[in-house]
Amino acid sequence: MAQDDPKTLVSTNWLAEHLKDPDLRVLDGTWHMPSTGRDAAAEYASAHIPGARFFDIDDISDQRSELPHMVPPVEKFMSRLRAMGVGDGHQVVVYDAIGLMSAARVWWLFRLMGQENIAVLDGGLPKWLAEGRGIEDLPPIIRDRHMTVRRQNHMVKDVTQVSAASKLGDYEILDARSAGRFKGTAPEPREGLRPGHIPGSKNLPYTDLLNKDATMKDPDTLRNIFAATGLDMAKPVITTCGSGVTAAILSLALERIGKTDHAVYDGSWTEWGASPTMPVATGEA
Repeated sequence: MAQDDPKTLVSTNWLAEHLKDPDLRVLDGTWHMPSTGRDAAAEYASAHIPGARFFDIDDISDQRSELPHMVPPVEKFMSRLRAMGVGDGHQVVVYDAIGLMSAARVWWLFRLMGQENIAVLDGGLPKWLAEGRGIEDLPPIIRDRHMTVRRQNHMVKDVTQVSAASKLGDYEILDARSAGRFKGTAPEPREGLRPGHIPGSKNLPYTDLLNKDATMKDPDTLRNIFAATGLDMAKPVITTCGSGVTAAILSLALERIGKTDHAVYDGSWTEWGASPTMPVATGEA
C-alpha cells in the first residue's frame, strides 16, 4: 500500500476519505496509444470517479509541434485548467484507467508548471473499481479558479540538451521502454522510428517499478531497482521513453525515493528515433 504523500502518490483509501473535501480536485488523465483503438474521453464520460474532470494530454499540449502531446505553452495550461475549475489552493489527485501510466505524465506536467500539491492515485481506476468504490457519469460542476504558474524549466529537456548530456555524461539518461525496444530487437509502435536507444543511456522498463495491481512498489524496493541499473545517483537524471508519457513514471519513482534532480526528455524516442542525424545505439547499454 502506498505511503500517502499528497505531493507524489496517494492510496485509494486516502482519496475515498478526502473525496468530499472542498479544495480537492480529481482528474482523469487517461491516455491510450492510438493503436489500441480506445477512446479515453468516451470512457471518462461513461464512468469516472465522482467529481473528476477529464485532462486530455493530447489537447492540453503544444499543437504547433509535430510531436505528440508536447508541453503546452504556459498560457494554454493556465486557461485550460481554469476552465476545468482547477487552480491555486487546490489539492489535485490524478488517475488513469490503466492503473499507473499516463497519470504520471499529468503529475509531472503540473510539477513543471510549479504546482506541487498534486498526487497520482496509486493503482488508478482499476484498483478503485476492484474495491467496489463509487463511480458516476455526471459532468462536474465547474467554478473558475485562477492558477498561478511558475514554470520549472529544469524539469524538461529538449533534443539538444539530451544530445549534449549523451556526449558529456554529466547526466544519467534513463529509458522507460521495454528491454526489447531499448536493445533494438523489438519493433517500435510508431512507424518510421529507428530501433535502439540514446548512446550512454540505461534501461529501466517502467513496468519494473509496478506491482501486479499497477500500484507502485515501496520506496526501499524502488531504491534497489534503481541501484541495479547502475545509476549514479550523484548525477541528475533525464528520463525518456517513447513519447514522454511513461518517462514520467520513472520521474515519479525518483521523487518517491527523495531524488529531486530529474527531468523528462519531452520528445523522447519519437523525436530522437526519427532524426537521421541523432546517433543510435543497440544491444545492451
